[in-house]
Order: sequence, then structure tokens, then C-alpha cells
Amino acid sequence: MDQPKLERLLRLMKMLTANTSLTVDEIADKLGISSRSVYRYIDTFREAGFVLKKTNNCPKLDKSSPYFKDISELIHFTEEEACILKSAIESIDENNLLKQNLKKKLYTVYNYNILAETIVSGKNGRNVAQLVKAIENKNTVILKNYASAHSNDIRDRYVEPYAFTTNYVQIWCFCKDENKNKLFKVSRIGNVEILPETWQNETDHQAGYIDIFRMNSEHTTTVKLKLNLRAANLLMEEYPLASKYLTKLSPNEWLLVTDVCSMDGVGRFVMGLLDDIEIVESPELQEYIASRLKNYQNKFPLS
Repeated sequence: MDQPKLERLLRLMKMLTANTSLTVDEIADKLGISSRSVYRYIDTFREAGFVLKKTNNCPKLDKSSPYFKDISELIHFTEEEACILKSAIESIDENNLLKQNLKKKLYTVYNYNILAETIVSGKNGRNVAQLVKAIENKNTVILKNYASAHSNDIRDRYVEPYAFTTNYVQIWCFCKDENKNKLFKVSRIGNVEILPETWQNETDHQAGYIDIFRMNSEHTTTVKLKLNLRAANLLMEEYPLASKYLTKLSPNEWLLVTDVCSMDGVGRFVMGLLDDIEIVESPELQEYIASRLKNYQNKFPLS
């Protein structure tokens, strides 16, 4: 079998075992082949001993297939195993970058529904369960009483949810009122109401970039900072992912070069350590801090 055909077979296997349900025509469109070719590949799976089933005209690989069981046992966990792994990972110090990597890998290979139950509980757990259901069925939802720190208000948001960030902390949605993709924190959602209306803007669904300061945007700006040992340690403790972008210049001097989505996150960090950080290259950040300092001076004038 030639490599392109093998690659298409593997991609098809992934589609037929994923959480999402696709029709043959949709699969053909994603693979860039004809529907007839998809049917031929499906026949190949049947001849190889895999069991296929159809739900709402969407073909799926049955997990009872003998070969699928062999593969599944290698990459999937039982609910009990997931709970044990989750507990073990949670026992690692929160500031350890390894913990975040382990979580990301676990969430990548494991089923959304069961894993969400082992990670999130209470109100957030119920909301995550609703969002998982909406994503699987491609339903629009209302995020009831969403408390926005950015706009400083509490109101309903009419959105199409489509992807979680690591650990189900945030969810990417297409915001229908604003006609753009936005990130919403699960903890700030009052409750989730699933609507009968299905997605109308799937082609526009695209998760944006999240910087090391946990800000998000479709556009980024590069900042270059020089930090002393104290600032570098605090940065890695508060924002573990920053370690990838730090270069050690000397025992007491570090260089941070990274892309940020806005000046808010990095600006707050730098302003808390003005004596420990030098802005090497970022006029936007310099303007941001100068503006904030001026506002503070006007707000708290010296008597």
C-alpha cells in the first residue's frame, strides 16, 4: 500500500473513532477524496475484521471490534484508571511544568465525557457536561449569567461551543452576537442552556492563540524582557509555560522573548516587578505601562 493511501486510512480510522459524528460525504470532503473512495476504505476495514455501525447515517468503528479492542487497550483507560491517574497527576506540585504536560497528554487520548467527570465537579462539572454534549451534537447554547471580567458585566451569551482548553478551564466559542471566536472561562458561567439550533458558523470556528500570561487573541505582539533571578523565578512559578521562552544570560539574568495577545497580562506582571525587569524591546508595552502609571498618579495624587 502506498503512503498517501495508508495516511488516508489512518485519518479515516481517527474520524470513525472520534467523538464527532460525520456522514460519508463530510468524511470525503475532509479527506479530499470521493464518497465512493470512502466506502471502499470502509469495506477494507470490514475485510480486516473491524465491526462498523451507523448512527444517524454516520459510520463509526464499533469498539467491540477485536482489533480495535487491542488498540484501545494500549491508548485508553478505564474510568477507574483515569481517576487514579488524575489523582496521581494532581499530587504533583501545581507549578511543575511536567504536570501540565501530563494533563495535556491524558486529555488528548481520553474520552471527553468520562474524563470531564474525573476532573471537574459541582456547578462547573454540570456546565462542562452540557458543553460536551453540545459540542458532540453541534448545538448552539446560551451561557447564562456569564460574569465577564473584561466588560465588567453579567449577561447571557449566545454562542457555538467547539473546543476546550487544557483541564476544561476555558472553552472556545463562536460568539454569534459579536460574530467572532472568543474564549470563555467555565467558572464564570452561571449555567448552560442547550438550544435545538445547530451550528451555523462551523467554517469560522478557529481556536485563537493563548499566551503564557493566559490572555487570548487572534493577533500577537512580540515582547523582549530582561529579568533578574527574582523576577524569573516568580514568572516560572506563576506562569509555568514561560520556561520555554526564557534564556539564561548569567546566574542572575534571564531573557524572555515571547508573543503576547495583549499588554494586559504581561503589563500586570511587569508593573508588579518594575525594579526587577527591564523592557528590552517592546514600545507597546512601554506605552501601556506609562499610561497606567499616569492614571494611577492622577487617581492617587501625592498630597
